[in-house]
Amino acid sequence: MASVVERERKYSGGEGFRLPDLTGCGGVATMSDATALDLDAVYLDTADLRLARSGFALRRRTGGHDAGWHLKVGAAGGDRTEYQFPAGADDADPPAELAALFRAASRGRPVAPAARITTRRIERRLLDEQGRALAEVAEDTVEGRDLVTGERQAWHEIEVELVDGDDRLLDAVDARLRDAGARPVPVSKSHRALATRLAAAQLERTTDPGAAPVLDYARAQRDVLIANHPGARDGDEEAVHDMRVAVRRLRATLRTFRGLWDRRASEPLRTELRWLGGQLGPMRDAQVLAARLAEAVHAEPADLVLGPVAARIAERFAADEATALDGLRQALDSDRYIDLLTRLDKLLEGQTARTVDARWVARRVRRAVARADDRLDRALDGPGEEEAVALHEARKAYKAARYAVEVREPAAGKPAAALGDRLKDLQDLLGAHQDSVVTREVLRRQALRANADGENTFTYGILHARQAAAADRDLRGLGRARDRARRRKVRRWLKG
Repeated sequence: MASVVERERKYSGGEGFRLPDLTGCGGVATMSDATALDLDAVYLDTADLRLARSGFALRRRTGGHDAGWHLKVGAAGGDRTEYQFPAGADDADPPAELAALFRAASRGRPVAPAARITTRRIERRLLDEQGRALAEVAEDTVEGRDLVTGERQAWHEIEVELVDGDDRLLDAVDARLRDAGARPVPVSKSHRALATRLAAAQLERTTDPGAAPVLDYARAQRDVLIANHPGARDGDEEAVHDMRVAVRRLRATLRTFRGLWDRRASEPLRTELRWLGGQLGPMRDAQVLAARLAEAVHAEPADLVLGPVAARIAERFAADEATALDGLRQALDSDRYIDLLTRLDKLLEGQTARTVDARWVARRVRRAVARADDRLDRALDGPGEEEAVALHEARKAYKAARYAVEVREPAAGKPAAALGDRLKDLQDLLGAHQDSVVTREVLRRQALRANADGENTFTYGILHARQAAAADRDLRGLGRARDRARRRKVRRWLKG
C-alpha cells in the first residue's frame, strides 16, 4: 500500500468559465498540452455515512494513472493523506489492510456503495523553465449520483494539486483563477454527491444550547481521534501525539463537566479513555525520550562522550518503539476500541442528563482553575521527598484547567486565550520538570546496564547531572509563571 500527501485547492467554474493562462504564477514557465481522462469512481460508506462525516473518502476508481482503491483522510481544499491499494478485476470489498485504516471512522460497521461519480478530466501540468512539473491543473466535468436515493447532480470543477511546487504557487494560481471567475469549493466531490443525506445526518444531532460549548469541544476531540487513527496505527509521531492529547482533553472534559451526563455512562467511558491513553502512552513516551536523549548526547562535547552511549540509547528506544507499536495496533484493531467510540458517539450526540446554561459552564471552568492552583500550592509547600509526585499531579490539574478554559474560548475570546497561554506556560514548566525526573531514571537504568556490560558509565552520570540542573531551573521559574497566571487582569473574565 502506498500513501501520498495531497496538497490541492478546488474551485467551481460557472457556465462559460475558461481556464486562464497560468504562466508566470509562482515560477510557472509553460503549461503542458492537455490530456483527456475518463474516471469512474464508486464511493463506499456506512449506512449513516460515518466515513464522510469524519472527513474520510473511500473509493474504487477506474481510469487515470492511479486506478484502484483509494482512502482519503482530511478536509477538502487542504492537505489530505491518500492511501492507495491495487484493485483486482472483481474486487467488491476494500482490502483488509485499507479497511484497518478506516475502521475507527466506520465504527467497525460494514461499508457499501454510497455514491458514483464519473468525471471527464482535462489535465495540464504547470512546468518550470527546466521542464519540472510544479503542479497539475484539472478541469473536471462531473456527474454524481447518490446510489441510495438516486439523486443526481452535475457540475464543473477545477483542481490544482502541487507536485514539486509550494504554497506560493498555489496562492498565485488562486489569484489568477479568481480573477477569471472561479470560486473556492469547500467540499469534495463525494460530499457534494451525498450532500442531502449528509445534511439530514447532521440535523439528527441533539444539542442543548447551554451545553453547546462543552459538546462542541468534546465532539471536536472525538473527531481528532478518528482523523489520526490511520497515522497513529502506522506509528506517525504527530498522529500519536495528537491522538493522545485528544484522549486527555476528552477525559478532562468528562470530569470537569460531569454533571452534564448520566455518570453511569460517562464514568465508565472515562475509564475506557484512560485505557486508550495507556495504549498511546508507551509509543509517545518512547518517541519523546529517544529524541530528548539523542539531543542531549549530541550537545555534549565529544571528549565527554565515552563509549557507545548514543548507539545504546538508540537501540533501547528502537526496541521500545517496536514493542509499543505492536501493542497500539492491537488496541486500535480491537472490538474494545470500537465499543469505546460507539459509546462516545452516544454520549456526545444524544440527550444530556440535564439542561444547563452558560453560568453553569463558567462555574465549572473556575473550579478547574482553582483546583489546579491548589494542587500547585500544596506541591510547593509540601515535603521535599514527595515534591516530584505532587508537581506531576499539579501538571495534570493545569492541563485539565487549560482544557476547561478552551471550552469557553470561542465565547470569551482573547481573555480566555490569554489565560490559556499562561496556564500552558505553567504546564510546560511542570512538564519539563517531570520529563527530567523520567529521563534521570532512564539514564540510571542505562548506566546500570552499561556497567553490567563492562562499558564506561561516565557519560550517563554527566547527562543525569544535566537533567537535575535543568529541573532545578524549571522549579525556580515556577513562582514567576504562577504569579503571571494569577494576575487579576488575566482572570477577571472568569467571573463573568
